[in-house]
Amino acid sequence: MTITRADCVALDADDPLRHLRDEFVLPEGTIYLVGNSLGAPPKAASAALTRVVQEEWAGRLVGGWNAAGWFDLPETTGDRIAPLIGAGPGQVVVGDTTSIAVVKAVSAALRLRPGRRVIVSDLENFPTDRYMVQGLVKGLGDYEIRDVRGSEGLAGALDDDVACVLLSEVDYRTGDRHDTAEVTARVQAAGALMIWDLCHSAGAFQVDVTPADFAVGCTYKYLNGGPGAPAFVYVHPRHQNATEHLLSGWHGHAAPFAFEPDYRPAEGIRRFTVSTPHVLSFAALNASLDVWERVDLAQLRAKSTALTSLFIDLVEELCAPYGLTLVTSRDPERRGSQVSFAHPDGYPVMRALIDRGVHGDFRAPDVLRFGFAPLYIRFTDAYDAAVTLAEVLEKEHWREERYRQRLTVT
Repeated sequence: MTITRADCVALDADDPLRHLRDEFVLPEGTIYLVGNSLGAPPKAASAALTRVVQEEWAGRLVGGWNAAGWFDLPETTGDRIAPLIGAGPGQVVVGDTTSIAVVKAVSAALRLRPGRRVIVSDLENFPTDRYMVQGLVKGLGDYEIRDVRGSEGLAGALDDDVACVLLSEVDYRTGDRHDTAEVTARVQAAGALMIWDLCHSAGAFQVDVTPADFAVGCTYKYLNGGPGAPAFVYVHPRHQNATEHLLSGWHGHAAPFAFEPDYRPAEGIRRFTVSTPHVLSFAALNASLDVWERVDLAQLRAKSTALTSLFIDLVEELCAPYGLTLVTSRDPERRGSQVSFAHPDGYPVMRALIDRGVHGDFRAPDVLRFGFAPLYIRFTDAYDAAVTLAEVLEKEHWREERYRQRLTVT
């Protein structure tokens, strides 16, 4: 092989982020390439949860809302996420889920463009984005969805009827990445508002969200907030007091403890909160953000592109005879921190690979996904994963009948 394991050992030794791997819990013998689905837990998360339960909840009971700052968690945590997506203080709020965040962003955008009745949505968006928009259209009436495939489809889709465009910066299947600055400029030049889904971006590479009008994202993938961790919403300052979203919840009221009978939105980003923050979930997320405060995002991106490029080269060299097709861009600037290959028997191949300690995941109809979280994935992991994949294909381990039985979560 042109690349040896010794080469990868040397790359790991020179990695400026190598010390951060020790911050995470990774089972022995596991190569975890699923950071694009659920990030590995920070070691500090368990202690953070214990502290909140024992000291704040048990120790202060309901007083924790004031003494421990629970009530303000959506905003204080939003300010910690803001630097990771290029935003400033008071521009990001955390809470609810990505699905709810989509409703907030899209409904707020529609109110800013009252004469326009079209929402442009990418057919390749993650399904929850499309489903939530479909539900909005049904509920609001007199709106329509205009489908495109990728940013390339925008050329014929933008006209005076378009209120907003919702795209994912990184395609969840292929790992391909849009040029957000160029796309945002095109959308805004047409008089529409740009909403970006950053679920596969935040924590994977440097993000500059500031040209956008709105953005949403989850915190349980590359940001390692834990299963069900709260989502975030970015709102450009020029829109924060100019619009309201559809979900007028108590937490976003201007004076929640006045208990007024009618909704009156808070000033600024807080009006984009909805409901009581899930305090235990915030504890785990903030434990991860303690780690992220020590990360150089330029180094993160450099390692991400090096890891994904290495993996592509290794898999194509080792697995050439076995029917794999690269579906991710070869251009590092046009991909996130994920590599995807297609295979006609992708599901059993992935099941067999996981049984041998290499964890990726599968997306229908035939895509094997490998997510590279630079904080804890090593170059030797990329090497060993490619070698194991080649062995699974060469020896046809995937043909065992048990690997064809679909699990609930793939």
